[in-house]
Amino acid sequence: MRHVTLAVAGLFVLACAKQEQAPAMDTAAAAPPPPAAFSVAEAAGTWNYVAKSQSDSVLVTAELNATADPAGWTLVFPGRPALPMTVTVSGDSAMTKMAPYKSVLRKGVMVTTDGVLRMSGGKLVGTGVAHYSVKTADSVLHLVIEATRKQ
Repeated sequence: MRHVTLAVAGLFVLACAKQEQAPAMDTAAAAPPPPAAFSVAEAAGTWNYVAKSQSDSVLVTAELNATADPAGWTLVFPGRPALPMTVTVSGDSAMTKMAPYKSVLRKGVMVTTDGVLRMSGGKLVGTGVAHYSVKTADSVLHLVIEATRKQ
């Protein structure tokens, strides 16, 4: 009887004991690494700049001149003088802004553009928005941007 009592007491202790939990998964190790910070020094150079519609039609081409100083970036449309860009870097992105200038697509209309560029596969890729100075519903145009380094 004594052995039975000891066996029941042992089973009771085992049943009441805390279960060890499996070690928590290290989520930091499973997460992909964050993208590299945008480097204006790496982006410095001359680029073939293409802005497309969301349906992939080429709307404009230009030459993007990027410098190691974000204050020196310009965009040159064919047959036009260089237009300065305001460039701000945050994380993996370069945000661009261009003050009102004469539209390449709409004769006689002023446009302001904003964009976000990232380095991907040796290219500058991103999106942009053109804001036209018109009072109609078609005052905004969304763009897909890709720039390849000139050889």
